[in-house]
Amino acid sequence: MTKFNQSEGVTSEYEIEEDDHHHTHRPLFRIKYRSNSIVSTNFSDTGSISEGLPTIKVLGTGGTIASKGATAHQTAGYEVDLTIEDLISTIPDLSTTCNLEYEQVLNVDSKEMGTPELLLLHSKIIEDLSKYDGFVITHGTDTMEETAFFLQLTVNTNKPIVLCGSMRPSTAISSDGPMNLYQAIVIAANRSSRARGVLVALNDRIGSGFHITKSNANSLDTFKSSNNGDLGHFVNNEIHYYFPPAKPLGITYFHLTAGSTLPEVPIIYAHQQLNNRLIQLAIDELEAEGLVFATMGAGSLSAKTNDFTGRLAHSRGIPIVYSKRSQDGMVPKASLPVQFEAEDGTKSPFLNNIAGGYLNPQKSRILLQLCLRDRMNIPQIKDCFKGVYGG
Repeated sequence: MTKFNQSEGVTSEYEIEEDDHHHTHRPLFRIKYRSNSIVSTNFSDTGSISEGLPTIKVLGTGGTIASKGATAHQTAGYEVDLTIEDLISTIPDLSTTCNLEYEQVLNVDSKEMGTPELLLLHSKIIEDLSKYDGFVITHGTDTMEETAFFLQLTVNTNKPIVLCGSMRPSTAISSDGPMNLYQAIVIAANRSSRARGVLVALNDRIGSGFHITKSNANSLDTFKSSNNGDLGHFVNNEIHYYFPPAKPLGITYFHLTAGSTLPEVPIIYAHQQLNNRLIQLAIDELEAEGLVFATMGAGSLSAKTNDFTGRLAHSRGIPIVYSKRSQDGMVPKASLPVQFEAEDGTKSPFLNNIAGGYLNPQKSRILLQLCLRDRMNIPQIKDCFKGVYGG
């Protein structure tokens, strides 16, 4: 028995049963809230804990929401220090909303998220997809949009997958973590959230994980989809969607198997007088199978850079995606260079370039990685990017 202090100051008791038969290194806990206490229930892979309520799985990966600072006013320089069990204990009673299970998959700052971590999270969702009615993923905000986009492309389901996090650590004044987590769970448990794709829930807003991006490094109201808008809001414990259920247009689904890897695809940030040797180094030293440019404007690179890249791309047979460094807008096919100049001055068609459409560089990179993993050729990759008005 463990003591749990309720917000009203009442001390209650609860039990949590650990099931590590299949999860030796990541214990799985199943709990159920009742009134002002939490009581344990027996774990079962089949069936729900109580009829009529959905069963939601919360997957903890770390991030600011699981961080602690040295003072109540510290909002930078904190470290991940809390488990998903700690976070669950801070949210209100959900006994009339859902049955809840949670598991610590990772516990890292999202800047540490990479291919191995993405694949681990993906495999955990695929493994549990048939057992639960929805998923919530606690995640750092710095790379949340990349994880959400990756999951949208690799998990084909109508069940809600909701990512949440926080901009302030748990110890900060007015920490936003507990409310964001509570709202994400309620959203995942609501049938109206089905068939909407991967969702991101922060600061009372519900956004599409396919479209959303972090727009501000510091403020609570940071996640935006300025070209597409929010899908809905969470107000006074009510979910308000603005549109009927629909997944984003342009999704290409990729099937990942056990042991999958993703190829190396660097991003080059364009600027005045870009040194073309950076492009050479990225391809030669990193053995990159593709490249993404964060271009100036709507696909602009200098003529020297376009010529240099064209020669390199065609000699190596690698795709080059033209994305943009601006948050909004898009790179259309019309912005792509149609030819490049060879060393001898002759002109050749530039066939290996791809317009990133409205995808930012980090999302363009993920889509290109998945295309390359499936061994797509240049025309096939262009077809995938057509879905986001590129190609």
